[in-house]
Amino acid sequence: MFSFFTFTNILTAQWIKTNGPEVDYIQSFAVIDSNLFLGTIYAGAFLSTNNGTSWTAIDSGLTSKNVNSLVVTGTNLFAGTGGEEFDGNVFLTTNNGISWTAVNSGLPTNMIVFCLAVSGTNLFSGTNTGVFLSTNNGASWTAVDSGFPRTQINAFAVSGTNLFAATLSHGVFLSTNNGTSWTAVNSGLTYTDVVAFAVSGTNLFAGTASHGVFLSTNNGTSWTDINSGLINKHVTSFAVDGTNLFVGIQGSGVFLSTNNGTNWTAINSGLTNLAVRSLTIIGPFLYAGTDVRPALWRRLLSDIKTTVKESSTNRLPTRLILSQNYPNPFNPSTTISFSLPSKSFVILKILDILGREVSTLVNEELPAGNHSWQWNATNTSSGIYFYRLQTGLFTETKKIILLR
Repeated sequence: MFSFFTFTNILTAQWIKTNGPEVDYIQSFAVIDSNLFLGTIYAGAFLSTNNGTSWTAIDSGLTSKNVNSLVVTGTNLFAGTGGEEFDGNVFLTTNNGISWTAVNSGLPTNMIVFCLAVSGTNLFSGTNTGVFLSTNNGASWTAVDSGFPRTQINAFAVSGTNLFAATLSHGVFLSTNNGTSWTAVNSGLTYTDVVAFAVSGTNLFAGTASHGVFLSTNNGTSWTDINSGLINKHVTSFAVDGTNLFVGIQGSGVFLSTNNGTNWTAINSGLTNLAVRSLTIIGPFLYAGTDVRPALWRRLLSDIKTTVKESSTNRLPTRLILSQNYPNPFNPSTTISFSLPSKSFVILKILDILGREVSTLVNEELPAGNHSWQWNATNTSSGIYFYRLQTGLFTETKKIILLR
C-alpha cells in the first residue's frame, strides 16, 4: 500500500536532496503503509518511519550488505542480495526490518539475486544462474528455466499473465505459464544486454546498458528503439506515473516522455548528481537514488509536468552556448551544460593542466536543445582541469577545479 508523504522542506520546481542515509549506491525502494525502505550496495537496508526525515539501519539477520532488489507482498518484505564479497540470498522480514530470515531452500549456494518479482501468489527470483519460483513465500524454491540460457537475470516485468525476464547478453524472454517454459522475444532488439523494464498499459519498455530504450506494443513479438532526445544511452531504471514515463540514465540524470518514448526531455534542474541508479514514485514524489552522496533525491511530480509543458513551448537555442560547470569548485562530481541550435556531432573532453585527456564525456551526434552531462571525478586527483567542447567549427574550453 502506498502512502502520500508530507515534508517540511519548501517544495520548488526542481530536485531536492533529502535527509537520506549517508550512503552511496541506492539500488532499490519499497513501501509498506507509511514505512519507506531503501536497499543499498555495500551498506544494507534502511527504514524511515517519518517521511524520510531520519533513517535507521535494519540489518539484523541480513548477512549480505548488497541489497539489489526489494519487493512487497502483503506485509512481507523480501530482499534479493549478493555481489562481490557478499554471497547472495533471499531474505524475508515480517516486522518491517526489525529482523530478517534467509529463505533460500532450493536456491544454489554462492549465487547473486539481482531481482525479485511478485505475480499473484508466486514469487520469482532472478539470479546469476537463472530463474527460481516460490509458491510459499520463499519457504522453498524451484528452478524454472526450461528454454532459458544459463545467464544473469537483471530484471523482471509482470503484465497480466505474462512474465518477462531481462538478461545479460541474451535479450528478453517471455513466459506465459509462471516460468514453466520460456521463449526469446528479441525481434528488433538490436542490443541484448537488457537491464530494466517498465510496463505502461499494453506497452512494454526495455532499457539497455548502452543502446537506450526499446518499445514493444505486442508482448515482445517486435521491438523499436525510442531514443530521440536521450543524452547517453546507459539506462539504469524506469518509473511510470499514468502516461508519464521516467528513465534514469547513468551519468545524464532523469528524462521524461509523455508520448510513449517518441521523444524525451531532461528533467535535471537542481539534480547535481546525475549518476542515477534507481527511480520510484511514492505518493506525489518521484525519487531518484544515485551512486554518490548525497544519494537520495526527490521531486514533486506535479512540478515536473508543469515544467515540461512550459519548456515544450520554448524555442530552440539560437546559438551554441557552453556554460560554466556547477558546482565549481566541486567534489566529487559536477555538471557541464551546453546548448545546441541544431543537431550536431559533439565531443566533450576533460583535460588536465598539461592538455592531456583525462576523460571523454561525449563523442556522438546529439539533437538540438539543452544538454547536461556529469563528470564524476571520484578516482581523480585534486587540481585544475579543463573541459573542451568541439562541434563543427566551434571549440570552447573552460576551467574546472576539483577540490577535495
